[in-house]
Amino acid sequence: MKKILVLALLVVVFAPFQNVKAADPGVIEMKLGHFAADSHPGNLASKMFAEAVEKRTNGKIKVTIYPNNALGSPPEVLEQNILGAVDMSLPTQGQLGKYSKKFNCVMLPFVFANYAQADKVLDGPFIEWAVPDLDKAGLVFLSNWEWGFRNLTNDKRPVNNPEDVKGLKVRTPPELPTQAAMEALGAVVATINFNELQMALKQGVVDGQENPGGRHLLQQAERVAEVPRHDGPQLQHHGARHQQEGLGQAHPRAAEDRKGGEQKGRRLHAQGGS
Repeated sequence: MKKILVLALLVVVFAPFQNVKAADPGVIEMKLGHFAADSHPGNLASKMFAEAVEKRTNGKIKVTIYPNNALGSPPEVLEQNILGAVDMSLPTQGQLGKYSKKFNCVMLPFVFANYAQADKVLDGPFIEWAVPDLDKAGLVFLSNWEWGFRNLTNDKRPVNNPEDVKGLKVRTPPELPTQAAMEALGAVVATINFNELQMALKQGVVDGQENPGGRHLLQQAERVAEVPRHDGPQLQHHGARHQQEGLGQAHPRAAEDRKGGEQKGRRLHAQGGS
């Protein structure tokens, strides 16, 4: 199987900044909510972003991070982002596809041959084409964060050809392009909360999962820590990379607009990922 690129975007929603609180009236405090656990590269990158923002604004903007779905599932956090209850989030293109179908295009399987091609498209003409849709939805796109090519893993058999996927019970995120791709290959798709995935795999509720490589490595490390001897069905089955994923960064439109003409159009950029 080949690659699919999935990019996660740091998205900021400019709602009225209802959630901004600060003891010092000269300081803006913002919430960044995401799905990643404390040790996850996405959370480590978020911390780097928060530190850089505070440093580069001389302490005028402080970003508080809420990892591990503390504010809700990824779709819920993105919705809160649009409503202004959360200032920033890290949605994938699949989640943004609800607000602009253009993002579903880059979630399709086999559209990118390598990282260089993916970066050229996603950081170039694609963003120029898609970002106006996010503006209409009340989202301000800040930057792309690398999250890597997605992989299909399972505990039943190696996946070397499309036919090998048929009949496998595969957990996918609640994103239409990914679900449709797995169903087209003949998989039985299950949408399970990510926090419940480890138990679902252990209990055989699903045979495998569809996730970026970094997530698989973290899960394997966690399982090895729990079980000294790991014969690991999840280690033997690699169905090749099929999607590349990124994390996106954004925040509320109204908050940016209120700063006036001289501030209008400013963007905070963050770099990070796995």
